[in-house]
Amino acid sequence: MPRNSVNRPVRTQSVLALCAALALSACASKYSRVPPRLDLAPMGRVALVTFAADQQSAAEMGSLATQRFAETLLANQPGVELLEIDAADSSLRSIPANDAPALAKALGRTRGVDAVFVGYLKVSGMKPRGQLSPAGMKVRATVSAELTVRLLATRTGATTWRSSAGADGTVGRLAMSGGLPSVAVRDQEEAYGEVVHELVAGVTRDLRPTWVKQ
Repeated sequence: MPRNSVNRPVRTQSVLALCAALALSACASKYSRVPPRLDLAPMGRVALVTFAADQQSAAEMGSLATQRFAETLLANQPGVELLEIDAADSSLRSIPANDAPALAKALGRTRGVDAVFVGYLKVSGMKPRGQLSPAGMKVRATVSAELTVRLLATRTGATTWRSSAGADGTVGRLAMSGGLPSVAVRDQEEAYGEVVHELVAGVTRDLRPTWVKQ
């Protein structure tokens, strides 16, 4: 009897583990992988120009968004060669910053790529948003941003794909309760980093595979 009572929990745990594994397997079999809507594999080699920003203070956010975009693209589009080009590259100096078709054609001639990603980041300044209630007053400072990315064919300069996304981030908070103020200020780089993460997740949705339930 003692030996049976000792072995029983072990057997029970084994049965439970087997049931859990079977349940997970059954769940996994109900989902199928759908390829990305935008497949870059046929192109083989594409270029990515550092995203432009509407103001100098947002240039660092534009660079960070470009880096995150490149990481997401390479992680979800195996076999694609990505040529990352700074907007200040010498081969682009004679091209107006807002002439994306001319930029794409120039890179096609000089770098031998079939398509070019260009992006534009628009960032608003910090805006206070308040809420008044019987319990007191709450004010938070937010920053808003919008990212638009296009893929242009280098042969014609035409846009073949476009995606945009917007995001808001909270930089600080002020609360008044019982006549006493409470202030919370976030690190600005951390707040902007979260905004960039949300923006890139939005604009790259067509570059990532998805899973659908069958």
